[in-house]
Amino acid sequence: MENAPRPLIRVVDDEASLRRALVFLLESAGWDVATYASAADFLTAWTEPAVPGCLILDIRMPLMSGLELQRTLNDRNIHLPIIFLTGHADVSIAVQAMKLGACEFIEKPFKDQVLLDAISQAVRHDLVRHEEYATWRALRERLEKLSPREMEVARLVAEGLPNKSIGQQLNISERTVQVHRLHLMEKLSIHSAAELAQMMLRAGHKERHEA
Repeated sequence: MENAPRPLIRVVDDEASLRRALVFLLESAGWDVATYASAADFLTAWTEPAVPGCLILDIRMPLMSGLELQRTLNDRNIHLPIIFLTGHADVSIAVQAMKLGACEFIEKPFKDQVLLDAISQAVRHDLVRHEEYATWRALRERLEKLSPREMEVARLVAEGLPNKSIGQQLNISERTVQVHRLHLMEKLSIHSAAELAQMMLRAGHKERHEA
């Protein structure tokens, strides 16, 4: 994605020695890294939803566990790919984490390459998500140029209704529908009902997750 910020790997672990080791490993591999000693520290510092990357998260931490942080992030519509680290083989926790959307679960001690491969995959996934979100935002911004009446006409045109039917539904003349249709096509820089239908479909009309 052109002019996109460099991916950032966020590390949340209460063990200082592991944080230092991960910073050394990840920076040596060319990643930008930010570390946090607790889930609360991470939540307090969270200000950059537009920066792609992933979250390396210790499953067992005091006060707020990694699983609790994952639930909090989901509640806040923060959808960073999460790679869980644990020093304890715990199948039930792993299953919960995966059901909540974690992309990987790695047991300590781990091989460096296993973690690096998991990070690469998670970041690729997040970059695709950011690109899709940017496309969605651009489409929504174009549609927001329309007046409320033009948006009503646009929805009905996208559904395949002829001008006469649209006029009957909106209680306006067929000629007025034609005028609105011309204006909205010009505003959106499109030339056909098929293009409009595709744009409306891609933009959607429901809440999207934040980037």
